[in-house]
Amino acid sequence: MLRITDDITLQDWEMTESFVRSSGPGGQNVNKVSTAVELRFEAARSPSLPDPVKSRLKRLAGRRWTKEGAIIIQCDETRSQARNREIARNRLAELITRAMVKPRRRIATKPTYGSVKRRLASKKARSDVKALRGKIPED
Repeated sequence: MLRITDDITLQDWEMTESFVRSSGPGGQNVNKVSTAVELRFEAARSPSLPDPVKSRLKRLAGRRWTKEGAIIIQCDETRSQARNREIARNRLAELITRAMVKPRRRIATKPTYGSVKRRLASKKARSDVKALRGKIPED
């Protein structure tokens, strides 16, 4: 069980962990021990997450979100399986915490009268400069 907030806790059946061999340097340890963690969280089927949080979570997860509605988090940072497992769970908790924050609505504003005038004046000045670059007509 993974506790995110007081009202959101993820049950064990929602998460599955598989351990695979890690890549990269590490000597004999990397060839013998499966230390890398692949954490799969069934986000779309989770009863503990509200629908708006699920939609924000899908956007935040990006390519880690699968077609089945699961989030896959991989971690092979350390040589310790327990530490990699802890890091993966913390990443999932952080992702869900970020998805719980409702974004503020943007309030559309109009440009001020003065800024519109200044913009148009600068465009006119630039136009005049470019118009003077043409060929000089012969008399």
